[in-house]
Amino acid sequence: MTQIHQHRFIAEVVVTCDTENSVYAPGIVDIEDGRIHWVGSKEDAPDTSSTTKEYDVGGLLMPGLVNAHCHTPMTLLRGVGDGLPLQRWLTEAMWPREGLMTSEDVWWGMTFGSAEMLQSGVTTSCEMYLFEEAVVDAAQQTGARLVMTPVVISESNRNFKEHITDLIHLYERHHDPAGRTTVGVAAHSAYDLGIDPVAELAGLARSLDTTLHLHLAETQEESADLERKFGQSITRILYDNGVFDGRVLAAHSVWVDRSDIELMAEGEVAVAHCPVSNMKLGAGIAPLVDLRAAGVTVGYGTDGPASNDSLDLWEEVKIAPLLARVKALESTAITASETLAMATREGAAAVGLHDTGSLEVGNAADMIRVDLEQSTFVPVTSPDELIAHLAWSGSNRLVTDVWVAGKQVVVGGEVQTVDTERARAQVQERARRLAGS
Repeated sequence: MTQIHQHRFIAEVVVTCDTENSVYAPGIVDIEDGRIHWVGSKEDAPDTSSTTKEYDVGGLLMPGLVNAHCHTPMTLLRGVGDGLPLQRWLTEAMWPREGLMTSEDVWWGMTFGSAEMLQSGVTTSCEMYLFEEAVVDAAQQTGARLVMTPVVISESNRNFKEHITDLIHLYERHHDPAGRTTVGVAAHSAYDLGIDPVAELAGLARSLDTTLHLHLAETQEESADLERKFGQSITRILYDNGVFDGRVLAAHSVWVDRSDIELMAEGEVAVAHCPVSNMKLGAGIAPLVDLRAAGVTVGYGTDGPASNDSLDLWEEVKIAPLLARVKALESTAITASETLAMATREGAAAVGLHDTGSLEVGNAADMIRVDLEQSTFVPVTSPDELIAHLAWSGSNRLVTDVWVAGKQVVVGGEVQTVDTERARAQVQERARRLAGS
């Protein structure tokens, strides 16, 4: 007979990030074999069995954050090319060093970055990168949840057909919706690959019933040649070529107008909004309010640690709504509960996951504990104030404990699955080699 493992967590507050924005104070989360069995107020909690283990954790429990667009192995390139515009940054700073990378480099870069994210309460990341086997293996070792979208890019040692074959094999080996790893397809961008290859990759994603991940309209100039050739916006070009016929995650989507947004909404394209990276590269401010008003699902991404340079998604939680309010000249443009939803429930939906991102019965037990013994959480006289404190004052330093699929991977702020000192030393040494120093 299979043994069922039941655990009860009692907290001062449980913030579920469900569609009703339910908050329980005090609250309880029951976990059974890695999934949420019950959640609610302490006074309404059902009786437990004699084998249930109880933990009075105090503090605040909420879903783990979802990083909807990242290139985490770029920890090896953090800070490289600072101050360059996007195209020069890519061609002069990033791609030359990435061309020297080995799978072992990428494994250490992903391991180090995954630990950084876990410590900050990010339990899921959607990765667009090369050396995909190394990325998958690293995330399996750290205990993080991973949406792996191996990138097809023009600056590659593999030809296009080899990329397609490798993508299918990776999908067959590692796509496991019931586990912690799912696999999608990534096209770097239309301006890099061209329209026909992006359309072919979109068809591959549809045939596998998975997500196509690509950069879209990150800067004003990037797709100018294609737009002149076709006489349409890049969004319309992709729409007309069937790219939006399946599940699509469009990173950035800064330079999209209302007609573009209508096409994205019609195609149910999700957006990974990366405000800190966009600001750092001077790319512009994405129309977050218009995207949401049209019904587009939006999650937050840090982008890579070479263009942010942090993997702390709490920065996006605060900065994204503030930018939206500035752009709209409206202090109610994005609320505290809405920005938390984009970092959790809506971010999960954007990357194709529908059983994480909120503390609800049946979902995977991806959960974080936030320390309430901080001045930024005083005073609290209502649930709304507590949510406001999370949105405007939340940070990685407040996260003490993290669980992924019910397994605790961070205890007292320390990652349990990674030798962080060794990882730090490896990344430093390998980064020096890539820099030629």
